[in-house]
Amino acid sequence: MLQTFEVTARPEQGPPRLSALRAQLAREGLDGFIVPRADAHQGEYVAARDARLAWLTGFTGSAGFCIALRDVAGVFIDGRYRTQVKAQVAAEFTPVPWPEVSMAAWLRQQLPTGGRVAYDPWLHTVEQITQTQAALEGSGITLVQTGNLVDRIWADQPAPPNNPAKAHPLEFAGETHDAKRARLAATLAQAGEKAVVITLPDSLCWLLNIRGADIERNPVVHGFAVLHVNQTVDLYAITTKFDGLEAHLGPEVRLHAPDAFLDALRNLEGPVRIDAGTAPQIIADTLGDAAITGAEPCALPKACKNPAEIEGSAAAHLRDGAAMVEMLFWIDQQPVGSLSETQVVRQLEHFRRRDNALQDISFETIAGTGPNGAIMHYRVTEETDTTLEAGHLIVIDSGGQYLDGTTDITRTVAIGTPPEEARAAFTRVLAGMIAISRLRWPEGLAGSHIEAIGRMPLWLAGQDFDHGLGHGVGAYLSVHEGPQRLSRISQVPLMPGMILSNEPGYYREGAFGIRLENLLVVQNAPALPGGDAHRAMLDWRTLAFAPIDRRLIIPELLDPDARAWLNDYHTQVATKIGPRVSPAAKQWLDAATAPI
Repeated sequence: MLQTFEVTARPEQGPPRLSALRAQLAREGLDGFIVPRADAHQGEYVAARDARLAWLTGFTGSAGFCIALRDVAGVFIDGRYRTQVKAQVAAEFTPVPWPEVSMAAWLRQQLPTGGRVAYDPWLHTVEQITQTQAALEGSGITLVQTGNLVDRIWADQPAPPNNPAKAHPLEFAGETHDAKRARLAATLAQAGEKAVVITLPDSLCWLLNIRGADIERNPVVHGFAVLHVNQTVDLYAITTKFDGLEAHLGPEVRLHAPDAFLDALRNLEGPVRIDAGTAPQIIADTLGDAAITGAEPCALPKACKNPAEIEGSAAAHLRDGAAMVEMLFWIDQQPVGSLSETQVVRQLEHFRRRDNALQDISFETIAGTGPNGAIMHYRVTEETDTTLEAGHLIVIDSGGQYLDGTTDITRTVAIGTPPEEARAAFTRVLAGMIAISRLRWPEGLAGSHIEAIGRMPLWLAGQDFDHGLGHGVGAYLSVHEGPQRLSRISQVPLMPGMILSNEPGYYREGAFGIRLENLLVVQNAPALPGGDAHRAMLDWRTLAFAPIDRRLIIPELLDPDARAWLNDYHTQVATKIGPRVSPAAKQWLDAATAPI
């Protein structure tokens, strides 16, 4: 569980590995190879064995890919990582802004006379390959399926994860896996489909009410599943992971070794549903004409939490909020200049570990002070560990994996006297967070329809940030969960029970970073006097409770409604969290939540 601070990748390691990969390209008569962040299960997080992008390039972000050609290697990164990538990759790798520059557009530019670019069909989705091939049409560039060329040169590649699975108690799951299988199988029958292939680890775990430890910080099990219209499941995974779970899984869940998966697909009678956005290309190739594309059936039911999952998450957040308050109080008691980032991380983990329901942290804690705060997904190491100095802000983004829920909360804290420009930016970020928290909206709207509201205070000042406003969160599952998002590209309607983060930010490279984050759950909004009786509306229930640093707020930049929301929120923090903390922290909390 303990977070470590060793350096996991160094820029100087990349060039010799790139040379070895290019030698492999030459041996196989290829012009390039695509190295994604993904694994065969297409979840966001990967095990050490599958961290090929980091091993080759040094870039450790959670999204992106590299295309290694004979004479150029592009590392494609989105707006979250454009500062981070500069420090992590050597000059032999060229950062490419993505998705502004697509894979196909870059390949057309780099290979104007055509070429053969290889990819591993286990590591790219049907949608990715279909779209790229269409965009390359007429270019003379051919995508060629191969084995994984990185694996052929990675001499000390870790073994596949093989950690035991465990049953997830019904009191937290809220629904038996028999009921889930029956519910989803009914949708297959209605669509006239015989089966569906499930590849996402969190979907597999949700469906069967199991949890595991195959991905660090994420309680998931690696495997593939086929759910049949008769409600049975064929599960393809390392079978020893499930020793002792025979009674939990029952006779309708059949275990098979992983190497039986493709042969089983070849023998399926169609139509068999696959999700083009999550299924690896090799699954479509193996199913052939039996495959049809459609939505992964676990995605929306998993996203729309049932009452047990919602109340479990709410309870976990109260205990997590107490740990946050103890940590914020502790920081304020230390002399300015006496703390480092790693000390903050360790102390927060210490307070969280007092809770016996804690299984792990939900991701590597981000604790970035001063300029490090401007690196959106900063991971402190022994070499980057920085002292919290007077005038700094520190961004602390962290969470816990509890048996009853997954937490994710961010607070930005002033060290000493903060600069006025930082206070102004912080207040705008807070205003955006409050605007989203207060929002009511008509049923049927997606994240893309409302996320601009959280950016408007920054936009009015000519400022913005390069990450989404919010992501979905699982119920003791992945801290990043789809399909729900608060993003300008998300078209998935928000529905009751969905848990999302609300996390606007602002980042001044080389100076400071700001982010505030609470988790919220979508709920049906009560009717208002004078409102349209026929129009269903939604709003939020706030799950996360911890004080927001009043020293960073310029009150006159908040309108009266925003100030009222903040004062009410702080009253709730004091009421809900105060009884859960030490007397000294309670006294500090009362002052920290005083009205503005």
